[in-house]
Amino acid sequence: MGSQPPLQLPTIDFSSLHKHDQGTLAWDAMKTQVLKALQQFGCFEASFNQISLGLLESVFASLKQLFYLPLETKQRNHHENPVYGYIGPSKDNPLYESLGIEDIQSFTNILWPHNGNPEFFENMKKYIEKLAELDEMVRMMVLECLNLEKYMVEHMELSKYITRVMRYRVPDEHEPELGLGDHADKNIVTILRQDDVGGLQIQNKDGEWIEAKTSTANCFVVMAGESFHAWTNGRVRAPVHRVVMKGDQTRFSIGLFSVGKPGKFIKAPEEMVNEDYPLLFKPFDYEEFLKFFLLEENIGNKLALDKYCGVSSI
Repeated sequence: MGSQPPLQLPTIDFSSLHKHDQGTLAWDAMKTQVLKALQQFGCFEASFNQISLGLLESVFASLKQLFYLPLETKQRNHHENPVYGYIGPSKDNPLYESLGIEDIQSFTNILWPHNGNPEFFENMKKYIEKLAELDEMVRMMVLECLNLEKYMVEHMELSKYITRVMRYRVPDEHEPELGLGDHADKNIVTILRQDDVGGLQIQNKDGEWIEAKTSTANCFVVMAGESFHAWTNGRVRAPVHRVVMKGDQTRFSIGLFSVGKPGKFIKAPEEMVNEDYPLLFKPFDYEEFLKFFLLEENIGNKLALDKYCGVSSI
């Protein structure tokens, strides 16, 4: 018997679609694919050519310059919420280093106070704006499929965007290859672009690990977070994923995260709650949940959201 082909994530082609195509046959056909993928896998690979190859190459080239800045410079990217600032290597994640970008203008002014690095600013601004459009399309499609159009404006207004740029060094001879341990994202939707080094793995419902592609320049991984899982009352999955470092090259990646705004509550619409889908989580403030998650006793807890506001824990 021949060997089984490797497991793959579904691929959805957004290359010819825009927000203004809402209501077209192409839009309606794609939204069904999007919801099915998020229900089955919690994620999919999006072909999205709205970001040119030149812009992509410029952004990733600038990441190498960014991470080679002196440590004290990178540490100026401080935020009261550690998830939004600089994160250095730790005992649990010694290969991982990252910087959060809440406002690109402030970020560049802090790291390059003399000139603001206009090239980095312009490239990242364009990159973030284009991926924000993809995030909006995905969420609009899910809401339409679930007949929640009347919540569209309210849902979009409860979120903002955080960009995180990430670097993974090559493990030393006696270090494990795990670049980032098993976890599910806490936010609404994540859109991730990794370089050719790869390493992102997604766990399916059967506990098997699927390698995310890096074969095409316009390939982005779109992933639901626990906040979207809660808002849809379990209709979409928040997949567990990890990064495994193999080979001898440093890995760079960029993630765009739609996150809840302070004071805005993640709350499942009443239409999402019934006998088949009893309420899973009490309404929660995303920022307050993050503070809870970052407490020493909760870091790394895959059931932190259940512990914080799960209905079964009331």
